[in-house]
Amino acid sequence: MATTAQWIEGARPRTLPNAIAPVLVGTGAAVSLDAGVWWKALLALIVSLALIVGVNFANDYSDGIRGTDDDRVGPLRLVGSKAASAGAVKKAAIACFAVGAVAGLVLAATSAWWLVVVGLVCIAGAWYYTGGSKPYGYSGFGEIAVFVFFGLVAVLGTQFVQAGEIDWAGVLAAVAVGSFSSAVLVANNLRDIPTDTESGKLTLAVRLGDTRTRYLHLALLVVPFAMTVVLIARTPWALVGLLALPFAARANSPVRKGAHGFELIPALRDSGLAMLVWGASTGLALAFA
Repeated sequence: MATTAQWIEGARPRTLPNAIAPVLVGTGAAVSLDAGVWWKALLALIVSLALIVGVNFANDYSDGIRGTDDDRVGPLRLVGSKAASAGAVKKAAIACFAVGAVAGLVLAATSAWWLVVVGLVCIAGAWYYTGGSKPYGYSGFGEIAVFVFFGLVAVLGTQFVQAGEIDWAGVLAAVAVGSFSSAVLVANNLRDIPTDTESGKLTLAVRLGDTRTRYLHLALLVVPFAMTVVLIARTPWALVGLLALPFAARANSPVRKGAHGFELIPALRDSGLAMLVWGASTGLALAFA
């Protein structure tokens, strides 16, 4: 039976910035339209956190039963390490999705009922990333899904449920956060190229190869700062987003220097930190626009 510490590690807390950053900046975008609603922001955060922990457990379960994680380099996987049973991890994933669904239903009931469809698509996307007979994460579409779900949907959904509309600043912020989120996954998949290739998991990194994946990581980290420059048109305070630049540079450093395996783990951590700093600072800037 897995310990509490192992369950926490299995939830992959280093991925939580992917859930927190979009809500911070999406709320800032809503406040910039004079429409911030604190309890809706809180519910959006619950949805986002529940989905990312749920997808982490779902990936742990699906990869574990396929044997993909048998020789894993990165953080602990509960099923692959046999610390927890596949059934227990599957139930944990379903429980997380249920929590997100309840919070999402409240937001839909108080905003727009068509958000229920969006929520169902998000849960399906989370499960079939590595689940089902033909997981799209095994075919190189993981980065696109992360960009859409934890970038566009999460940021613009947070803005919409509070403001009842989205605007160009919200779209730019969503593109920035989506790029950061994709960079985190790219760093993860770059690390796993050898084991994924062996197990037949054709991630985007496997398809692109080592060198081009490293260039992709850099490009994705550049995009948010390009969005920062454009957001100056909304408020000069958007420049505070540049506070994330040192974290982004540190995140790309091991990637740029040709690190492999465990040496790439700091790239995941710092890509997430850069996203969190950018989301928090840009969210505040938009709120005070």
